[in-house]
Amino acid sequence: MSVSWPAPSTCAAAGALLAAAWLLCFRLFPAVARPRRRAMKTGAQLPPGSFGWPVVGETLDFVSCAYSPRPEAFVDKRRLRYGSAVFRSHLFGSATVVTADAEVNRFVLQSDARSFVPWYPRSLTELMGKSSILVINGSLQRRVHGLVGAFFKSPQLKAQVTADMQRRLAPALAAWREQGPGARLRIQDHAKTIVFQILVRALIGLEAGPEMQQLKQQFQEFIVGLMSLPIKLPGTRLYRSLQAKKRMARVVQRIIQEKRRRRALDGGGAPRDAIDVLMGDGSEELTDELISDNMIDFMIPAEDSVPVLITLAVKFLSECPLALQQLEEENMQLKMRKTDLGETLQWTDYMSLSFTQHVITETLRIGNIISGIMRKAVRDVEVKGHLIPKGWRVFMYFRSVHLDDMLYEDPCKFNPWRWKEKDMSTSSFTPFGGGQRLCPGLDLARLEASIFLHHLVTSFRWVAEEDHIVNFPTVRLKGGMPIRVTAKD
Repeated sequence: MSVSWPAPSTCAAAGALLAAAWLLCFRLFPAVARPRRRAMKTGAQLPPGSFGWPVVGETLDFVSCAYSPRPEAFVDKRRLRYGSAVFRSHLFGSATVVTADAEVNRFVLQSDARSFVPWYPRSLTELMGKSSILVINGSLQRRVHGLVGAFFKSPQLKAQVTADMQRRLAPALAAWREQGPGARLRIQDHAKTIVFQILVRALIGLEAGPEMQQLKQQFQEFIVGLMSLPIKLPGTRLYRSLQAKKRMARVVQRIIQEKRRRRALDGGGAPRDAIDVLMGDGSEELTDELISDNMIDFMIPAEDSVPVLITLAVKFLSECPLALQQLEEENMQLKMRKTDLGETLQWTDYMSLSFTQHVITETLRIGNIISGIMRKAVRDVEVKGHLIPKGWRVFMYFRSVHLDDMLYEDPCKFNPWRWKEKDMSTSSFTPFGGGQRLCPGLDLARLEASIFLHHLVTSFRWVAEEDHIVNFPTVRLKGGMPIRVTAKD
């Protein structure tokens, strides 16, 4: 689950926010008996902390901080108060252990379903469905994750994505040039359009056209319901999103059935998309419904994570001229070298750009597109002397780890050079989660961002307009990151 928020600009907006939060808490969460203090025989104790107000716990303070310019303030205040990066709270109707401790986070992420299972807001689980990779556990989750993850990492798909990105960027770049010097465009909107088409083709084999446009419209209707009130009455946000998902599922299942008919006739062949990969496994557990649900789930990064990564990188580069200059020099050198050789850029070329990768890594750290993830303990668990009781939630708040001044020097400063020496594999850097549920598309996200940045910085100079990061319910730029571009040639 990603956590993010725009800062209200007036008292009226703040009042409306708090009123909405109260309504949310009372509508969604029944009165819950306070958990009693307890200890394990090993001596592990509940973390320090407070359950806050009756019924709502500390949810209102969490939401209030989330809408501020510093969402991590909720954790930072309690970390200072209790002298611990692990503390107990009561959030969204549940007793919760909140952790900004990198080692504790790593332990929970690496644990399997015998200790922790995923937990998401009810509206999200309603929309994802019971067969979503986000909620299934055990061997089925490992099979789906392993199959899709291997496909996403394959050189064949990376080559396809690279060619698709180049093909779709070319007309966009040409259109920007035709608008003349100072043409105004919103990076976030263009990134979403391009990335969605590319990822959908990789997932279900659908090409650009009217059906792709209809699917995108339904997907936008679907995704806005992920963080809505869990009320399915006709006319409600959740109901409309569920109806949109049903329409999407019909499209995807039609594609699956058509692929099955072709496989029956010609035996299939090499997988060309993620549907082919899952169908080729031959397991009876991988039903058409499961495949369809997960294809829709895997579309979420195309609308959310990857375009926002690209947009944040443009924002941070615009605010750091030295980094932009070095990125531009590195990419121009690659472009000229390949041009002199008469060669087309391959995916390996983009991924070989070391400073570009440092920029993407630093954007992931400071942007915190995934601010935190929640799990539910299915048994009493002890970690670093802390007791996490059965039934409690664990909220791993990556944002506070990524902005911890004990782990990162001057953590709020955009500094790509820090990654020349720093190890990305440590538990203090988890932008894609970790363990058995590590995001399977992390390599593709880096590749798509690298390609977009390469063609932008080698083709244009730009002046960015002021824009602000919104962190809730997902991270995004309030104005879509408007820039004014001028072609270099």
